[in-house]
This record gives sequence, C-alpha cells and structure tokens, in this order.
Amino acid sequence: MKVKVSRKASFNAAHRLFRKDWTQEKNHEVFGKCSYPNYHGHNYDLIVSVEGEIDEETGFVMDLKVLKDLIREHVEEALDHKNLNTDVPEFKNLNPTAENIAVVIWNKLRPHIKQTNKLEVVLYETPRNFVTYSG
Repeated sequence: MKVKVSRKASFNAAHRLFRKDWTQEKNHEVFGKCSYPNYHGHNYDLIVSVEGEIDEETGFVMDLKVLKDLIREHVEEALDHKNLNTDVPEFKNLNPTAENIAVVIWNKLRPHIKQTNKLEVVLYETPRNFVTYSG
C-alpha cells in the first residue's frame, strides 16, 4: 500500500526573469515586469511530498522530522532571503522561473530520499500560481 506524506515550508527570495542573450525590449516583451533590472521578490510556499510503502516497523513512509530537516538544510538555507540570480549557483546560467526553481529544489532533495520513494515538489510563487515537479 502506497501512501504520500507531505511537509509544507516557505522561503522568501528575489529574482529577475531575463535572458542575457536577449535585448531589454525582448525580455520585457516576454517576461514583463518580472524582467525589470532591479529584481523583485516572492514569498514562496513549498510542499514536498514523499510517496512509498509504509515501513512495517516504524509505521512511516518517511519520518517527517527528517524531511523537515532536509528541507531546512538543502532548500531554506540555500534559497531563503537570497537573490536567486546572483546568490544561488544553480541559477548562474538558468532563468529562475517557478518551473526551474521547483526542478532545482527536487534535485537538491532527491539524493536524500530513498530511491524507492517517489518525490514531488509543489512550489507556490503566489497563492494562485504554482508548479508541480515529480522528476
């Protein structure tokens, strides 16, 4: 029997959506206000879910305290109160869209979750705009 457990977290970060190889006009045409040179910020909400078999001995799919600590160490410490474009190495050459941020978070957590368990990341950039990535 497969069960999915989830942990909610949040972080605040600034970013700018743009491509270095495009003109400012094209960046503005595609990314709008999000391309302005002085960056802007979001209060991101994150839901990390792990799906798998219930361990007969513990009754857990995964200890949620362990998941909480992994999120704090690998996501919150890496992204919270950072400028994603300038402070986070993964975005040096990667546009920090919500889609790309979700993939980066998934890649940061995947090595620490049992490979037999499915990992899913849901990232809310605003209360109404969110992305889901499952690998």
